[in-house]
Amino acid sequence: MWKNLINFLGGNPLKRQLESLRAEVERINALEKEFEKLSDEALRAKTDEFRAYIRQATEGIEYEPEKRQAEARALEEILPQAFAAVREASKRTLGLRHYDVQLIGGIVLHRGHIAEMKTGEGKTLVATLPLYLNALTGRGVHLVTVNDYLARRDARWMGPIYHALGLSVGVLQM
Repeated sequence: MWKNLINFLGGNPLKRQLESLRAEVERINALEKEFEKLSDEALRAKTDEFRAYIRQATEGIEYEPEKRQAEARALEEILPQAFAAVREASKRTLGLRHYDVQLIGGIVLHRGHIAEMKTGEGKTLVATLPLYLNALTGRGVHLVTVNDYLARRDARWMGPIYHALGLSVGVLQM
């Protein structure tokens, strides 16, 4: 009963959130043709372009909390372009194209929420999106996985995406 009343008064909050995410996915999808036309060098140069944008957005800010907020705003602004770059690098290097649901998963993870996915839905590929985006700040980004085998496997498997975009990958073992 309460659920029905809440949905009646304010609508389904999950549905509203999904609609918002779908709009972002459409912005990413709209960039696909543009990114397909880029040469490998031009695609790699996008990383430098994104980093410069973030540096410019945080230029002159000394107080660390304010700098982090400016960085977060800049990351949100370039999210569609960065995700489009990762998608294109993945298509070129691995032959894998991120599906819309995987883009949604990447957005959710970037924003610090949990994205539950079943086996085989592409969690490893989803992780490439927020990892790349957050690596643009110049600070290290870490992905924690449950065992050494998966860490090695996923670093080797997804490494070509990061390398194509000018990033490096390392693996910490026990």
